[in-house]
Amino acid sequence: MIVVTGAAGFIASCLVSRLNAANFNDIVVVDNFSVAKKEDNLKGKKIKEFVDRDNFIEWLDKNYEEVEFIFHLGARTDTTEFNKDVFDLLNLNYSKAIWNACCEYQIPLVYASSAATYGSGTLGYDDDEATIPLLKPLNPYGESKNDFDIWALEQTAKPFFWAGLKFFNVYGPNEYHKGKMASVIFHAYNQIKDHGSMKLFRSHHPDFKDGEQMRDFVYVKDVVEVCMFLMHHRKNSGIYNLGSGQARTFMDLALNTFDAMGVTPNIDFMDTPENLRDNYQYFTEANMSKLRSIGYDKPFYSLEEGVKDYVQNYLMEGKYY
Repeated sequence: MIVVTGAAGFIASCLVSRLNAANFNDIVVVDNFSVAKKEDNLKGKKIKEFVDRDNFIEWLDKNYEEVEFIFHLGARTDTTEFNKDVFDLLNLNYSKAIWNACCEYQIPLVYASSAATYGSGTLGYDDDEATIPLLKPLNPYGESKNDFDIWALEQTAKPFFWAGLKFFNVYGPNEYHKGKMASVIFHAYNQIKDHGSMKLFRSHHPDFKDGEQMRDFVYVKDVVEVCMFLMHHRKNSGIYNLGSGQARTFMDLALNTFDAMGVTPNIDFMDTPENLRDNYQYFTEANMSKLRSIGYDKPFYSLEEGVKDYVQNYLMEGKYY
């Protein structure tokens, strides 16, 4: 059996689909299944068992002999949430419990970290584990992810294989439920569909023109391919960046969304909300050489390819992955 936590969410539900496509059908999905708007993410997928996240450690204590691999992708990911207790509970302590169980039962583990750990990027975006304790995330979400990375590196007891993945700006199908935390592409598509135009945040940084803020946008199909690779690879434990390796502007993203929809571009700008300005990343770009060095050699979707596939094959069709 393969366990996927956060399974009703965006990235994890795409991973379940990819596992099914590779004929892994004994999937145990772990989540809070009371959120109705996430139900369609798992509809039609081959799943062996549904386990509530509050009961998972107890379930694992009874079923560990049958578990081959754990993908721990469940987390509170709201970057506008500032209640540290929520993140300590769901992102830090829950992850520690899963790590300790994987050590005890010798189960390999891949878990989700985040590029939010890099903060403003003053130390760069290299996944050098020596710099991780020095990073200064800009919000409690990023802090919770970095706190767990630091804790994991400090442990003398480790799963025989483990990997933390620093997800950059992931976009793609199955994020319909995410509301304000969905990708800019998702919001752009809906604004263009409804109004024929869209709005981007104005820049409040002298080094960046409006719309030229840059992020490393990575298509979710690439993210799940890396997860599949690590499940089979099972060596070279450590913390890895997971982005496309290429920073692109929000203007590029917007123009590609218009193009995929066949709509003439019409873009306005609005002020970035004041409560976000001090915590806003103006540039991110994953150094992907570490993952490449252990043998991952598949090409990543370009922004043009990813946006076109997402818009035309999922958003316009109302389909899930």
